[in-house]
Amino acid sequence: MAASSRAQVLRLYRALLRESQRFSAYNYRMYAIRRIRDAFRENKNIKDSEKIEELVNKAKANLEIIHRQV
Repeated sequence: MAASSRAQVLRLYRALLRESQRFSAYNYRMYAIRRIRDAFRENKNIKDSEKIEELVNKAKANLEIIHRQV
């Protein structure tokens, strides 16, 4: 993975976690954080750039959803 792609993924990961912290309900907050961590751990060994781009776009869409719900 290119350094810029890695940095982009890390920024996205941090943004998702940061935004999830804003849920007022404890259960929603913990569920979102757990799902984010599990998804990133599950996909950490993917090398295919097309698959990475697809997952990044999906994560960006999920970030927008979290942002709207908070």
